[in-house]
Amino acid sequence: MVTDPLLSRCFPDYVVGAIDYRGRPASRSASGRWTSALFIIAVEIAERFAFYGVSSNLISYLTGPLGESTASAAAAINAWNGVAAMLPLLGAFLADSYLGRYRTIVIASLLYMLSLAMLTLSSLLPSLHLAKCGDTTVDPAGCPPSPSSVALFYASLYLMAFAQGGHKPCVQAFGADQFDENHPGECAAKSSFFNWWYLGFSCGVLVAVVVLSYVQDYISWGLGFGIPCVAMLLALLVFLLGTNTYRFYPLEENSPFACMRRTVHLATEEDRGGLDSMDVGCGEGSEGLLRLLPTWATCLTYAMVFGQSSTLFTKQGSTLDRRIGFIYLNLEVPPAALQVFISVSIVGFIPVYDRILVPVARKFTKLPSGITTLQRIGAGLVLSLASMVAAALVEMKRLRTAREFGLVNQPEAVIPMSFWWLAPQYVLSGVADVFAMVGLQEFCYDQVPDALRSLGLALYLSIFGIGSFISGFLVSVIDKASRKKTGESWFSDNLNRAHLDYFYWLLAGLSTLGLLLYLHFAQAYVYKKKGRNASM
Repeated sequence: MVTDPLLSRCFPDYVVGAIDYRGRPASRSASGRWTSALFIIAVEIAERFAFYGVSSNLISYLTGPLGESTASAAAAINAWNGVAAMLPLLGAFLADSYLGRYRTIVIASLLYMLSLAMLTLSSLLPSLHLAKCGDTTVDPAGCPPSPSSVALFYASLYLMAFAQGGHKPCVQAFGADQFDENHPGECAAKSSFFNWWYLGFSCGVLVAVVVLSYVQDYISWGLGFGIPCVAMLLALLVFLLGTNTYRFYPLEENSPFACMRRTVHLATEEDRGGLDSMDVGCGEGSEGLLRLLPTWATCLTYAMVFGQSSTLFTKQGSTLDRRIGFIYLNLEVPPAALQVFISVSIVGFIPVYDRILVPVARKFTKLPSGITTLQRIGAGLVLSLASMVAAALVEMKRLRTAREFGLVNQPEAVIPMSFWWLAPQYVLSGVADVFAMVGLQEFCYDQVPDALRSLGLALYLSIFGIGSFISGFLVSVIDKASRKKTGESWFSDNLNRAHLDYFYWLLAGLSTLGLLLYLHFAQAYVYKKKGRNASM
């Protein structure tokens, strides 16, 4: 591989530091850029379709075929989401240090398919068990699922989390690697890549929540879990088809694994001089990660709010009138499909942001990205706070309507209130993601050393892991405390007697505190690359 710019006369079209799939210097004109990025975005669409095809409607499966309570199901999902968001730290560590991003993506894809196949099998066991009980309906109280089906389900679910841990940080980092940040045109294209990446992400989620939630609720859970397995197989084939167009970056000497290995070796050899010479490169990597921690910590409240869309928002929507009337049809929207509001708002707003807002802002700020990444994240935190306020107000309206129509003690009754009341909280969540989530992705990719970029994106994902753990902990504690004090939990299975509005107001208060702390730390942050970002 050629890395010395002085040799560019021998290789006039190569990208410094990059090689192709044969190990030769990567040609700028024949590799990378949008051609390669589109292959990788297609893989992300399929992977998000698979992941959200399971996660978006998980609370319906847990409270339905598996017979869990609302509180325990929400806590279990938050715990699983937390693990799923933390495991990318391990996947990124292995990718940046030992396997490389390409190999990690291939291995993770195979594990993904195995987990989804196991999940499909586990979903068939409750039906078989009910048949043995002589019951043709899902009645968890009369015929609880067998321990083997529950064990297989959770084993499949956590294997899927493990597979995502390798897949998620590496695919995005590998996609961004296809643009050379030292080339003016490609540098601007890379900033745009993060926007269109998230657009593809949201398209996958959109199709999943619309199609798979309907299949799972009204046709078959087995088919609903089997379709994502096929999607992951197709995604792997698409990824492999693009191999000869990709730019690869060999593992660097200052990667985490290399630093650890050399530290152990030199300490064993008692070579203090070697340790001193090595500490500079490895220390820069550690310092680069530590600089992100204040931003990481202050965005945890955003992650806590983010987790409600697939849990409590879905249960909230299950009580409302979800009918959509057409000319001769009267369709009922599955509760999980209401998350389509988030995806539609993202898909609709990203082109506006990338093609209108960024060029306008660029004229004033002279920044290629229009605004700094920290400014973008801050705007997202404000919108996330607004979504919680909207959710609390709508829930207060829903509870008041239940009381007015005498439905408080009828948990199965449909509240005479349209599901469209939930649209504002979903839309605000979606637009908040365009700002905060995409901003966090770009920030964590750009502001870490080049050798640790998968680890940087994994650190971004861990925000949602810790946020889910905190959210699950709060749900469990509040459930026990409120039940003990008043006899009725904030998360009662009868949502007409619950108080989700109290929980939403609590999250709104925590979000306000997180926003104030974020603004304090963001003002003092100094960017690693001043050419792309100014002060906040």
